[in-house]
Amino acid sequence: MKPKITSPIAWKQAELLMQPAMIRVLDNIRKQLEESPWTGTYQNVAVPIPGYQLILEHQGEQKSVDIWELCYQICFVNYPPAHTPMQSQEVVIDTSLIEEDTGDVDWNRLDTKASQLIQEIFANLSH
Repeated sequence: MKPKITSPIAWKQAELLMQPAMIRVLDNIRKQLEESPWTGTYQNVAVPIPGYQLILEHQGEQKSVDIWELCYQICFVNYPPAHTPMQSQEVVIDTSLIEEDTGDVDWNRLDTKASQLIQEIFANLSH
């Protein structure tokens, strides 16, 4: 689901975080795939919003993961997973990912959050 952002400040913060979040998500997926029996391929999707899906396969089983949803879970506080129904409510930027002094991305915190999320996804694949 596309997040609802109404504040101009939140828009700027989201713009600041989304590309670095995507970079960290893709890098952490790559790391997990190197150690996993699952194989992954990326696929462009147009519906419901343009984006990318990660298709994971192992022994005839296939799972699909929305890359944008992963980025949203990193950039926003308590963003619900894709399969959770969400009312049209405004999201809250995870400002802990932005360095207070400089206003730049805190790459260490961003990487930690992305790494934890991707590890959880791979840990739950066999369930």
